[in-house]
This record gives sequence, C-alpha cells and structure tokens, in this order.
Amino acid sequence: MISDKPGAIRYNVGMNQGTQNYKDLIVWQKSIALAKTIYKLTQTFPKEERFGLVSQTRRAAVSIPSNIAEGQARHTTGEFIQFISHAEGSVAELDTQIILSVELKFCAKKDAIAAYEMIDELRRMLNALRRKLAERQ
Repeated sequence: MISDKPGAIRYNVGMNQGTQNYKDLIVWQKSIALAKTIYKLTQTFPKEERFGLVSQTRRAAVSIPSNIAEGQARHTTGEFIQFISHAEGSVAELDTQIILSVELKFCAKKDAIAAYEMIDELRRMLNALRRKLAERQ
C-alpha cells in the first residue's frame, strides 16, 4: 500500500525484496483498513455505549493488526502462528460484535456490509497465512 495523499502513511517505501516487516503484509494492511472502518462505523453508536460495545469493538479491531505485527516481529514461526491465531480470534470477536450492533440497531445493516466483507476476507487471509506458516515448521 503506497499512498500519495498528504499525511498518509507510506507503506513499502524502499521495500523491494519481498516481505521485510509486518507493514509489507497485505493482511496487515487490510486489517488497518478494517480498524479504520470500524472506528468510523462506531462513531454513530449511542453515547452510553462509549465504554461498552464501542470500546470492545474498537479494541477487537485494533487487536487484529497489532497481533499480526507482533507475531511477524517474533523470531520463530511457531510464535508467528500463535499470534496469527490470536488475530483470528479477534476477527471472530469483531464479527460477533458487529452482528450484535446491527441487531441492537446501533448501526444499519447496510452500513455494516463493508465491515462484514472485510472481516470475511481477513478471516480467509489469516487462515491461509497460518496454514502456509505451519508448512514451514
């Protein structure tokens, strides 16, 4: 992900030899995009949910790229796999929280569709990454 927008983070700058760090991972980049989507989606939730579902939902969303980053920074494949599993758990947690948010009418289903699609894609990507890493062991 390379962005020329003013103030935007430029990923992969100077990186042309494959994956050098977590910022090079497309799954990490997409999880950052999901976290931003979740922050925007939860802005309209009721004020009384600020320390409840809003906080939990945002925390789960932030946990996904955080676990990917921490796992990639570890020194063993086994540790990376463990952190990918943590990220997968956060994806499931986030999915549950968005479903609950829609059912409680904190957000419209049409407004949550982008998040659902991103969650589904991340679930598949993390599963594939975990399987690929397990083959290396």
